[in-house]
Amino acid sequence: MPFLFNISRLGVVHSSSLNCMSRGRHLLSGKSAYSVDPLTEVAVHPFVEVSFQNTVYHTSTADGSHPCWNEELQVDLIELFHCKAWDICPKGCSGHSYVRKNWLGSVMFPFSTLLEQSKICGTFQVNLPPVLLGYTWSKTYVPPKEECYGQNLKEYTFLTIFATIEPQLSSAENSFQSDKLADHEDEMLLQRACIFKKTCKALFPKRRIITSVFNSEGRNILVTKYITSLNPPQQLLDMYSDDPYSTSDLISRFVSLIPCISDTVDENDDVDVWVTSEHCIGLGVGNKEEHAVLLCNYLLHLGKKAWVLLGTSVLDGKVAYVATQENGEYFLWNPLSGQYYKQFDAFCPLQSVDCLISWENVWFNIQQNSSPMCVSFDISKEGFWKQLLPYNFQNAKTQTVQPEELYYVPTNESLVQELQNRIEKTLRNKIMEWRSRQPTRWHRQCTSVLRQILPKLELRTGSITTEKEETYMDPILEHYWVTGFPIQMPYLNVQSITEAVYQTGIHSSEVPNTEFALAVYIHPYPNNILSVWIYLASLIHLQ
Repeated sequence: MPFLFNISRLGVVHSSSLNCMSRGRHLLSGKSAYSVDPLTEVAVHPFVEVSFQNTVYHTSTADGSHPCWNEELQVDLIELFHCKAWDICPKGCSGHSYVRKNWLGSVMFPFSTLLEQSKICGTFQVNLPPVLLGYTWSKTYVPPKEECYGQNLKEYTFLTIFATIEPQLSSAENSFQSDKLADHEDEMLLQRACIFKKTCKALFPKRRIITSVFNSEGRNILVTKYITSLNPPQQLLDMYSDDPYSTSDLISRFVSLIPCISDTVDENDDVDVWVTSEHCIGLGVGNKEEHAVLLCNYLLHLGKKAWVLLGTSVLDGKVAYVATQENGEYFLWNPLSGQYYKQFDAFCPLQSVDCLISWENVWFNIQQNSSPMCVSFDISKEGFWKQLLPYNFQNAKTQTVQPEELYYVPTNESLVQELQNRIEKTLRNKIMEWRSRQPTRWHRQCTSVLRQILPKLELRTGSITTEKEETYMDPILEHYWVTGFPIQMPYLNVQSITEAVYQTGIHSSEVPNTEFALAVYIHPYPNNILSVWIYLASLIHLQ
């Protein structure tokens, strides 16, 4: 679905969507989580909402699993675009017709990204919950136009978006020069780093490069000193001791659960402040680069060849990823989502590969095309990569600012239980408050079932439910039409969780006698890093 936003007004054009789910009862078949019962499959009526703060714009309603809108929405200046896919379900009751909106998924991008890039255009994978009760994948599959390189995309939904600002605006330029600050590092190296950065910026002004940063004490430090092998929590290493791939996935997920805070010093990479991985874990928050450094150090501990990668993303603007080389292939890890992509994945959100950082050196990409699919990651080729330090420096490992070992503190499980109960109580009260003009009834049996399912979702990192878990819902599905989903997020505060639930719109059902179920589960990791799961469902009694 494409969107066009104008800003003074922002224009978002929603053109089309591929592979929306169909309504129908979940059936298990083979490797797929759910197959379609042709007798129960019902066409969806999807539309797209663009929301920010408390303002919502939406397209018209289309029909079927592959809708096309080609509509322009004009939006006033905003901070965060939240494009949500919905299904409208007409429901007849006692001669009256009611509308029920079911949230299907979302694509989000901050306004700062649009400001930096002037436009956002492409086909993006919609973030879907791991389970959508009441929906199943349609029998018809329409592949996206992009080259898929053999990927099985039948159980993915895509949204085509075009967003732009009119008239064109630009972010404020920062004339602050970081090299004017007092340096406590080797003066010759820092001077070399400053000259190297200016030279690279002269070659490709829009590409990102960071050669030195300031630590928490205000000292100027070469970025190479932040990269070193560091041990993840032992419980993560023990969970899949015989499966290195699952261990890598789990560790990436752990890093993604650390809340991310935006840089407040400077957005132009002229002045960057990084804390060590020890401080990042201890504080329980970090910026984009600190997340990437932590994940890179963990993957080095697992024996992988890894670099911190600086670049830009279509949806997120300036980003820091981790690149790894395994069995001749390159993988790109997003430390904020926990996902990784192969280099030639057409739907990897990374748009530009600008710079690589390791404990040895900093490499700047001087290839004409910086797209991940076109870049050669062979850093030994001087015609492709410009390096900060000469070869005689690389073998002499510089002193790191990181500790030799990270120590972790167990999370107090009784406090986690108290927080879990408080969040559930708060969400119940909020849903009743949002439905102040209608009675809100809670279905205890369904709530009990959802509480049993949530811990199992965390253990499978949000993958599909098993047949045994799905049968938990059978007694309820015999008497109710159930729609719902689990959502998962890092714990920052209760307000952010409440906002996430509100954005799903599950409370907005107009159908009389709708019942609701709500369950909350918090999975604790060391150092008070928490994975929060909320399972929401609405139930309508079958007439």
